[in-house]
Amino acid sequence: MTETRPYARILDLLRAADLRPTRQRLALARLLFEKGDRHITAEMLHEEAIAASVRVSLATVYNALHQFTAAGLLREIVVDATRSYFDTNITEHHHFFFEQAGRVEDIPGSQVVVPDLPPPPHGTEIDRVDVIVRLKDRK
Repeated sequence: MTETRPYARILDLLRAADLRPTRQRLALARLLFEKGDRHITAEMLHEEAIAASVRVSLATVYNALHQFTAAGLLREIVVDATRSYFDTNITEHHHFFFEQAGRVEDIPGSQVVVPDLPPPPHGTEIDRVDVIVRLKDRK
């Protein structure tokens, strides 16, 4: 496969999501989506961008991740008030969070059943249920 085909695939992905394919968005999207399904923080992506000689600020990385999430290209996983991971796998599934390692791992959606959800407030509907199973090392 030539180097231009992955670039074209990323370009098509951004255009299909109605995101203008700026140089920085294209570079960040390539880093995100050309490595398969994964969970990444803004800081991790920023480090990858710097290592790949992509000149981009951490604020721009955060903005792009939130734009990709709003466009449906990513899912945000909020593990605590100060830390979020962004998931390139947007299918229905849940997560293990390894607290000491700061690592996230997928749980297939079929392996978690949440019975008897309360009815949503008037005028709303349940969009999805996200389950994060927090793990810690045994002492």
